[in-house]
Amino acid sequence: MESESPIETKKGKSKTPRKAKESILKQKSPAEFFAENKNIAGFDNPGKCLYTTVRELVENALDSAESISELPVVEITIEEIVKNKFNSMIGLVDRERVDEELYDDYETAKAREKRLAKEARAQEIQAKNAALGKKVKESAAPKSVKGRGEASFYRVTCKDNGRGMPHDDIPNMFGRVLSGTKYGLKQTRGKFGLGAKMALIWSKMSTGLPIEISSSMMGQNYISFCRLDIDIHRNIPHIHLHEKRDNKDRWHGAEIQVVIEGNWTTYRSKILHYMRQMAVITPYAQFLFKFVSDAPDKNVTIKFARRTDVMPPVPVETKHHPSSVDILLIKRLIAETSKQNLMQFLQHEFVNIGKSLAERLIGEMGPEFSPKLAVKSLTDQQIVRIHQLFRQAKFDDPSGDCLSPAGEYNLRLGIIKELHPDMVATYSGSAQVFEGHPFIVEAGVSVGGKDVKQGLNIFRFANRIPLLFEQGGDVVTRTALKRISWSSYKINQTQDKIGVFVSIVSTKIPFKGTGKEYIGDDISEIASAVKSAIKQCCIQLKSKIVKKMQAREQQERKRNLSKYIPDATNAVYDVLKEMAKSHASKKKRIEERDADILQNVSDQLITKETLKEKLTQHVEKVDYEMALEYATQSGVNEEPREDMYLQSLYAKSNFFDFHSPIFVFRLFQ
Repeated sequence: MESESPIETKKGKSKTPRKAKESILKQKSPAEFFAENKNIAGFDNPGKCLYTTVRELVENALDSAESISELPVVEITIEEIVKNKFNSMIGLVDRERVDEELYDDYETAKAREKRLAKEARAQEIQAKNAALGKKVKESAAPKSVKGRGEASFYRVTCKDNGRGMPHDDIPNMFGRVLSGTKYGLKQTRGKFGLGAKMALIWSKMSTGLPIEISSSMMGQNYISFCRLDIDIHRNIPHIHLHEKRDNKDRWHGAEIQVVIEGNWTTYRSKILHYMRQMAVITPYAQFLFKFVSDAPDKNVTIKFARRTDVMPPVPVETKHHPSSVDILLIKRLIAETSKQNLMQFLQHEFVNIGKSLAERLIGEMGPEFSPKLAVKSLTDQQIVRIHQLFRQAKFDDPSGDCLSPAGEYNLRLGIIKELHPDMVATYSGSAQVFEGHPFIVEAGVSVGGKDVKQGLNIFRFANRIPLLFEQGGDVVTRTALKRISWSSYKINQTQDKIGVFVSIVSTKIPFKGTGKEYIGDDISEIASAVKSAIKQCCIQLKSKIVKKMQAREQQERKRNLSKYIPDATNAVYDVLKEMAKSHASKKKRIEERDADILQNVSDQLITKETLKEKLTQHVEKVDYEMALEYATQSGVNEEPREDMYLQSLYAKSNFFDFHSPIFVFRLFQ
């Protein structure tokens, strides 16, 4: 057998084929995976990273305060750090450039000459236009060439009055990815369970600086302080400092500080929009937002005041519905359960399976199953049989008792507080189910208001957090644009200022895409519930709009009548004068009552002025009666007043709340 000859190249030299390297099996830690795929967690670019960091910290702060039924007070500060200050923070000395051509923003003499010539031509054209009297556009400021290496850094600080964290748990809560307290089947604000961990990973990637945490739990006389970063490859915390400090003020809560690369300029509006929408869906919280810069004109301070102390109930963890589990989850439940036999396992680990139903299910599984069968001894084939039966059997729907919607009262109050609309309607639907998971849809529709654009302004919330990105494919957007006939509710879709607010809460939000920023339009149960909720709001608004239109027509009628009073007065008075003359000459016989009127005209007791006054009074009387009828039917619409929230004089009181869509009646014991 002939040996394989080497490959001949064009130059005649032989080339030995390159051998493929042996593939080596490697593993990645969860921290390493998310560091390399940070866009999955919403860290796409520096601007989005700043936005997502703020969002994660604010939502953690709200969860922490609500978990102990404390009215949230959240302070968020973004401090801009210039390059010189950042370098001094990390101990780096600024150096002058030696080789200018090495840098990305270097401009050659030819490029500079070309740019200056272009600017000169533009100035010449402007001068000619000005001489001819034409409108001259303001010349844009010359663009500075910014290199790729020029980054913007920010210190993000979030402080809350929540539960705080146990001293020994802090390192793992921040320095170990996919470890946390929110895992379990319940309604949560978080999307991945990453929270501030992803901000720490981004901080390590972009600045190399650690995160700082101060925390104290209620009743503790010390504050836990921890400075740490994360070992990306091992997914463990790297602790710089972890100590207890004196807590003189008996403060409880957490304060988290992290320095990251970001872009405030491009994401300023998104961050402020997020804070405003968060104030809409949580009117019982108080937010203080600050942006601090060396340039005073860039500083921003906004306070979103609390408007109520009525908080939604805390979401509770629930059991899995049989129709929503898969084989892997059944195996995990079997491994974790404390129950011994199959009967107890079915009753304890799943919702809506009572004793009688469990017996019927076990009887349907086959002869190899029995109520006393040890659950730990189930084979893979038996587990598959249980899963198949779960998918085919009929179960009652899970209740929505485990969910915590914002509430119609809070939603209405939040909309009024932030948008000041002319009119608003809200609706809260009953609990419904998709794929074994309960969900509740709440909606609000407003017309008019400040800082609201003409047309549809859509505000989306999932588990009481705002969704700002990828709006086009969302079920709420598609429903509002394509499935609601606004004109049939007397609403002009293009000219009116319409606010559409939809909040969906569930134990499982069916997000689409890696960023989890929108809810798909392919789940018919959710799409139908969203449409129904918006329509219910529109029906309420239609009656208000019709009454308002009737009142406007009455006002127009009054204006028209008032406009013709002088002409009508002259015409009627002239007729009366002629009739008075005829009566005086006894040419016509007139009834006694009319004769008195004509005599008063002759004696100048009835003049044009008195007649005009009587007609004006009649128009006013008719208008008043119509207005009274309108006010009786729809309620008096007074001048806008500043809403105020009055804090209770007594810090702790026992009371019962009776909820209504538009008010809460509180009965103190």
